[in-house]
Amino acid sequence: MSPSSQRNGEPETGMATNSLEQALALLGPLEARIMRVIWEGTVKEPFVVRSVQQELADLAYTTIMTTMHRLAEKGVLTLTPVPGQRAYEYGTTMGPDEFLAWASERDAEQLIARHGDRALAAFADRLDKLSRTQRERLRKLSGS
Repeated sequence: MSPSSQRNGEPETGMATNSLEQALALLGPLEARIMRVIWEGTVKEPFVVRSVQQELADLAYTTIMTTMHRLAEKGVLTLTPVPGQRAYEYGTTMGPDEFLAWASERDAEQLIARHGDRALAAFADRLDKLSRTQRERLRKLSGS
């Protein structure tokens, strides 16, 4: 978030910060376009590349196929071979909320792996500086 979109470390109340938009912001541009169509339910599961292409007609079939395959490699989509064909059926493994939780855990693990105890100390220091509202939101997110 840019400094102009924050006040005292908290998001401004008028900002559009729903989980779908937050999740899409963590993906590449093509991945985000494809996942928007999927997460908004525009295509029904299971779906094939052609189903997604009908919604994103400006993109080439092979571009969508490659991007969906990469999303499956990342664990965001599942892919199942269609018996007797060279095609695959796709499905989602998680919605936007679950994706945000997964990406947050992944990013935290990467920071700790890269910076070790210094990253943990930075997290702990940041926790001490949270407002009451931020602490309550964190408590709700963590389920404790």
